[in-house]
Amino acid sequence: MKSEEFVEIGYITKTHGLKGDVQVAFTYHEPEKLKMNAVFLEIAGKMVPYFVSGFKLSQQTTGYFLFEDIDHIDKAKALVKKKVFLQQKLMPKKKKEEFTFKDLQGFTAIDSQHGELGEILSVREYPQQFLATVNYQEKEILFPLSEDFIEDIDIANRVLKIDLPEGLLDVYLS
Repeated sequence: MKSEEFVEIGYITKTHGLKGDVQVAFTYHEPEKLKMNAVFLEIAGKMVPYFVSGFKLSQQTTGYFLFEDIDHIDKAKALVKKKVFLQQKLMPKKKKEEFTFKDLQGFTAIDSQHGELGEILSVREYPQQFLATVNYQEKEILFPLSEDFIEDIDIANRVLKIDLPEGLLDVYLS
């Protein structure tokens, strides 16, 4: 399966108890809407399925999983810090008005001055703003997702057109 067939929904933060439960910090903003009979963990560059035998959402951004075949804390420890993915086709469908900055992950960023910057690898939320990450000229570049810089969002073609402030890319490239 290709990586674009998956959506990151969180990561395993720690074990919980002695029976193999793991705590998951959700990066997906509405985990209660997810159907999680099976999730995928990225192990050695491959997506490995884990079947969920128990799941409990304790807070908006935290939940606990018990996976089939993970029946002891020692087995669960190997999963700590792994990212948790769902198949794209199992994600809840959104209405256009529900589109958020987080949905820009996977879009191609095109700057009006520098041209194509690359695929948006991640979108991080901070108290004052959202930041997008791309690999441009073999360097990790962060730029703010601000309405002041966004010229157009083409949802159908998954393209984000931006006009970054002069000198922003130079900070990373010099």
